Amino acid sequence: MSGRRDHHDRDARARTEPTLGRLDDLDRPASPPDDGLPSIVVDSPRPRSGGGTPPPSRGTRGPRRRGWLIPVLVLVLIGAVTALWLQQDRLRGMVPATELNDTLAQANHALETGHLDGTNGDSARELFEKARDQQPDSDQARDGLRRVGQAEIARADAALQAGRLDEAEAALNVARELLGGGSDVEQLAQRLSQARNPQDRTESLIDQAQKAFAAGRLDGDDGAGALYRRVLDADKSNAVAARGLDKVGDGLAAQARQAIADNDRTKANALVDRIAILVPGYGDLPSLRAALAETKKQDDQAVKALVQQGNDAMRAGRFTGSGDDNALARFRAALAADPDNAEAKAGLGQVAQALIVQANAALDSEDDDQATRLLDQAEKLAPKSAELAAARARIAGGDVKARQSSGAVRAADDDGDLAQASLAVSPEQKAKVAELVRRAQSAASRGDIMDPPGDSAYDLYRNALAIDGNDPAARAGLQGLPTQVEKQMQQAVANGNVQRAENLYATLADLAPGDTSQGELRHRLGSAWIDNALQRAGQGDRQGAFQALDRARRYAPDDPRLQSAYERIATGR
Repeated sequence: MSGRRDHHDRDARARTEPTLGRLDDLDRPASPPDDGLPSIVVDSPRPRSGGGTPPPSRGTRGPRRRGWLIPVLVLVLIGAVTALWLQQDRLRGMVPATELNDTLAQANHALETGHLDGTNGDSARELFEKARDQQPDSDQARDGLRRVGQAEIARADAALQAGRLDEAEAALNVARELLGGGSDVEQLAQRLSQARNPQDRTESLIDQAQKAFAAGRLDGDDGAGALYRRVLDADKSNAVAARGLDKVGDGLAAQARQAIADNDRTKANALVDRIAILVPGYGDLPSLRAALAETKKQDDQAVKALVQQGNDAMRAGRFTGSGDDNALARFRAALAADPDNAEAKAGLGQVAQALIVQANAALDSEDDDQATRLLDQAEKLAPKSAELAAARARIAGGDVKARQSSGAVRAADDDGDLAQASLAVSPEQKAKVAELVRRAQSAASRGDIMDPPGDSAYDLYRNALAIDGNDPAARAGLQGLPTQVEKQMQQAVANGNVQRAENLYATLADLAPGDTSQGELRHRLGSAWIDNALQRAGQGDRQGAFQALDRARRYAPDDPRLQSAYERIATGR
């Protein structure tokens, strides 16, 4: 309805009827309302010259219709990559680990042949532990160690039945370490204790202990302390043995105080530790440890002064010499006062490193004689240094040949016949060097750093450098061994394999003497031995626990947990 009035109506007050208007105007565009503002006219797009835009052909519609494929393909690719990433552990497990499988095969063979434990790296326990270090989450390695522990229990049981008590105890201790205790271990330990101390032998042991005490034999396997201890381990209520141990404690304490007065700290420490093992509740033990701590503090001040003087001499360039005013003399004096001082040992390594640097400078100046003399001095301080071996290679197989080759080239050039120049290293030798480097890299990844001789990474790299002392891969591999050893040591500590960690630390100290960063690793190793001691104590192996604490004190004597661990193990809390 338009709502306008019909022009035939004259009366404004009359009713207005709705009308549709003119039907002919429906196709016309509606005019904008008149709002009193100026109107704006927008020109329509002008066609380009050359005719109008042709309509899209059938061929141009295809790509537009397929444009959705690209986003879909991108999404599929992202999904595939995500799935692979989420399943990486499973996929990695599907890839055969040749070195790991070889180690496991050797370990299983050693287990089948009864070679359960040892120190040469070829026993079942050592090989399974190596496999665990290569792949910490290996179920086969963990199961292998469990089977070794069970085999040790069987060996201990057979030895016990045959009356070989020492062999049974050794096998039982290994089983306890691998299995962490258990009913089989405890039952076997109880049977072993009963076999060592039958009821009818108690009086005989006490009689032997009293005679040993009267003869002054307080310590040792046949001493009064060990004999009384055997009686108490079998019968904790035996009052005679308890009183006898108190007397043994008095005698050992007197010897310890005399050792402190004589400034023999090593002997005093050993005596106090022995008291803690034989007489854990000895009342004078805390005061003895306090006296040792005070003595150590005084000795440490003197050693610290010597180490500081050695460091000052190093900064002044006085590495060696005939008198006492040089770094080498000061560090040796510090070690004479404290053989286990880590800073003094590191100082000797720094002296060796300085000599190697000087030797390399002499080699750069083509003074092989001077370089040899310097390296001979360094070898006395750090015979297994990786840097030393690399410098030796420059003399034996590298720079000499290179200089001879360059001399031959210059002579041939002067004669106008370069074809007469001889190469320093033949293609066959280069191939041999590459093979040795490959074997060395494989040995290093297996953890065979210094052993076995001839097939270790250290020896293989040295053999390669003996052929070509300038080979970059062999030189870099040899000099990079300390970094690999450090990583393997940290992994061994994390896995609780403290014995392997200790061996790797010794290897690291040999390869990189004087490296100051080893101080933190040394303390970590000491802390790991404390953890091992507490674990052994929890399994009932007090003797092994105290032995572990001795190791811990060697590496971390100032660890605050050390004293509390001694007290906890001694009192059985």
